[in-house]
Amino acid sequence: MNRTLRIRLLILTLGLMAWQPVACAQTKTNPGMKSATIYTNRLINEKSPYLQQHAHNPVNWYPWGEEAFSKARKENKPIFLSIGYSTCHWCHVMEHESFEDTGVAKILNDNFISIKVDREERPDIDGVYMTFVQATTGGGGWPMSVWLTPKLKPFFGGTYFPRDQFLALLQRIIAAWKDDPEKLVASADNIIGQLRQNSEPKDADTTEFGDGLLTKAYEQIKSSYEPQYGGFGVAPKFPRPVIVNYLLRYYAQTGAKAALDMSLFTLRRMAEGGIHDHIGGGFHRYSTDTRWHVPHFEKMLYDQAQLANSYLDAYQITHDEFYAGVARDILAYVARDMTGDQGQFYSAEDADSPVPKNPSTHAEGALYVWEEKEIVEALGSQSAEIFKYYFGVGEHGNVTSDPRGELVNKNVLIVSHSIEEVAKHFHKTPQEVQALLASARQSLFAIRAKRPRPHRDDKTITAWNGLMISAFARAYQVMGEPHYLSSAIRAAQFIKTKLYDPKSQKLMRRFRDGEAAVDGFADDYAFLIQGLLDLYEASFNIEYLSWALDLQRKQNEIFWDTIHSGYFSTAGTDPSILIRMKEDYDGAEPSPNSVSALNLLRLSEMLDEQSFYEMAEKTFITFSDQLKTSPSAMPQLMVALDFQAGHPKQIVIAGTLDAPDTRAMLQTIYEKFIPGKILLFADGGSGQTFLGKHLEFIRDVKPINSKATAFVCQNYVCQKPTNSVADLAKLLTIKVQPPMNSH
Repeated sequence: MNRTLRIRLLILTLGLMAWQPVACAQTKTNPGMKSATIYTNRLINEKSPYLQQHAHNPVNWYPWGEEAFSKARKENKPIFLSIGYSTCHWCHVMEHESFEDTGVAKILNDNFISIKVDREERPDIDGVYMTFVQATTGGGGWPMSVWLTPKLKPFFGGTYFPRDQFLALLQRIIAAWKDDPEKLVASADNIIGQLRQNSEPKDADTTEFGDGLLTKAYEQIKSSYEPQYGGFGVAPKFPRPVIVNYLLRYYAQTGAKAALDMSLFTLRRMAEGGIHDHIGGGFHRYSTDTRWHVPHFEKMLYDQAQLANSYLDAYQITHDEFYAGVARDILAYVARDMTGDQGQFYSAEDADSPVPKNPSTHAEGALYVWEEKEIVEALGSQSAEIFKYYFGVGEHGNVTSDPRGELVNKNVLIVSHSIEEVAKHFHKTPQEVQALLASARQSLFAIRAKRPRPHRDDKTITAWNGLMISAFARAYQVMGEPHYLSSAIRAAQFIKTKLYDPKSQKLMRRFRDGEAAVDGFADDYAFLIQGLLDLYEASFNIEYLSWALDLQRKQNEIFWDTIHSGYFSTAGTDPSILIRMKEDYDGAEPSPNSVSALNLLRLSEMLDEQSFYEMAEKTFITFSDQLKTSPSAMPQLMVALDFQAGHPKQIVIAGTLDAPDTRAMLQTIYEKFIPGKILLFADGGSGQTFLGKHLEFIRDVKPINSKATAFVCQNYVCQKPTNSVADLAKLLTIKVQPPMNSH
């Protein structure tokens, strides 16, 4: 009997299974009383925007902590745990329907200890109870609603519940707890025991992976490809950049053109779709339909960071300005709307915002959608006709699926005709059409800027800032625009001064309103290390490579599983976290194990750290069962495996950083898609001294004939050094098998 079925049978014995959540569908109810009284609960003292959103609910919310746990134990009450985040649409719905309702609040306050958790601040808590909900219901999402014993063990859970179902479920749980609490406690003990057992590391398969695994991952991904509109899987369609990451590297390794074609077509269709904000830049969270047309309008920092990197990769491969333009668009949005005054990056923007003509009412996508007459009024009839033709604008709107009735007569902009088709239709040149559309977008942006904006979650998450640092650093490499490098440097400096303790070398996870809080998790270390490695390869400031090395050692100390290998997500020091989990799935965010495996390999090549290479190999072995069964579930780990299999090149440039000949060599490297490489710089200064402590061969590297010189090596066996940019370009394309004693 599998784990899910066993746990569901346990839930059935409680008589609660019939009360399952309604998944992501609006249910109209008769809400209870909304009191005019202003309530204030304990969340008022929290910094999380999500917790502060609930600080004036009549529900007597507690933050996660001993005060709530002690009260539950003392009064022998079950805990109602509600987990969400501040830009979550259905979290807002459930708050309005249930948590602002005084009748619901009274039932919760009289019979439960109610706890609110921000999943973005505390992924450790979310991970444990999401595993439970997924095991018992077959799915998950936010808001997540879970009922726990006073010892924090779950016995029932779900996601969003409409008010009437929520009330009925509360009464059912109250009765079950009153009639036979021991039965609920025993079942919860059994359930958490099974979840712990399932999470315990197993003996891994230590057989070699071989090239067949790389191909198997590619074939699995290919089988899920949707050829009409691009993307992988059916609606709702998520970008999931980790898949594109792997496909592009598989193409670079094997020359499989289908891998490239699937990636480029998907990136193009997403950029042309409504999931892309054509007026203000950036991408929404996902598309509700297969055409990438009608999005869930929320914008997340981690999506912007990963997608920017995907479009930069596509540009390096194709040198098609279309992909560079999309990357610039994403980064411009982040710089304008998601960057704090000290260079830190904010977390997200809400899907909901006040309706422009009725600001007291909120609706999803209100900032982003247009009525046809608004476009005509803004652009004039002639320009509007061209704009409408290009973006598929209809007189009565262009949205065909609108279950909540929020998009009646509205248009979500989606590219419906090519520039060439528009030019032919209106007897203009493509250049004239492009100029007109650019001007129209500027006009509409100015109008949209006057609309009420959605809520912005302005907390700084270390992990997500690491991803964004990587994107800006790589944008500088690929496109050579200094302001991108400045953005990456400012964000890194913010993390170092606000979220890092140089004495302990530990990271904190979240900064907001002057407060750094929550010890960093494995993803905070992994994603920031990745960002710092990219920032070093962009700036060649040795400070970033040195800091990355310190952080990697600290991550190993805190999170490495010394028995079974791989990284735990948490430090294991918080007794309220019942299961110490080890993430493997590469989803909306990559797994910290996947990112760490590549970090370890890069550092091992940069600094000849054999122990790091061995840890990366052990990480592959730890997840070998998952890799051999479903490698497409871990595409970012497959990226690391591909890096290892490709025998990375070490490229060393010796010269003066700002000299024209040095910049020409760097440009030659940056403009090529070479995922299997590391890049080092020898200028005769402190950076080279630091590198020389780790790499003997780099100690005496210097320019030849006083000209910038490139050394291209594998396994530290180098080709003949060259001063020629043309010769360097040739060396970068040569595949040299390393000697048998290679790592």
